[in-house]
Amino acid sequence: MRIISGKFKGKKLKGYDLKGTRPTMDRVKESLFATIQNKVPNSLCLDLFAGSGNLGIEALSLGALEVIFVDKEYMAVKTINDNLSSLNIDNYQVLKLDYLKALEYLKDKKFDIIFLDPPYKTDYLFNSLQKIKKLDLLDKEGIVILESDDLNKLQYDNYYKELKTKKYGDKLVRILQKNN
Repeated sequence: MRIISGKFKGKKLKGYDLKGTRPTMDRVKESLFATIQNKVPNSLCLDLFAGSGNLGIEALSLGALEVIFVDKEYMAVKTINDNLSSLNIDNYQVLKLDYLKALEYLKDKKFDIIFLDPPYKTDYLFNSLQKIKKLDLLDKEGIVILESDDLNKLQYDNYYKELKTKKYGDKLVRILQKNN
């Protein structure tokens, strides 16, 4: 895994091997960030289910103002902290929390970008979208990026509008925007 663009381009990131996890492939990440690149500078981002921190670190490399990384797994949090400390930056927070508790904890924030790449065999995408809506965590033009292997898990309600959906092999990426 590597950072593909921005000021940390080419830097290698540590990963970890935990059952049920898989990093976002470089070609998927490159396409995703090419789509959202204008929204990243000076943004407040949330990398929920952060894993190695791959997506949030890419956002920092492209000029995000701050990224909050959330994962409940000890090894994920350790890996995120290791990756971030190697970059010599301080505009981030790492939270070791369950995703729903983290969203409650962050209820006073308004995010420009939220990355949702949970374990595939769960209902965490649906639950996350509902909680984000309930707590109104997206800024006026805020976006949510969903990753899944199942189109049915990428469902959303009228709080959101779809900007783009793309398939990469067995992975689907959907970008939603807050519907104002």
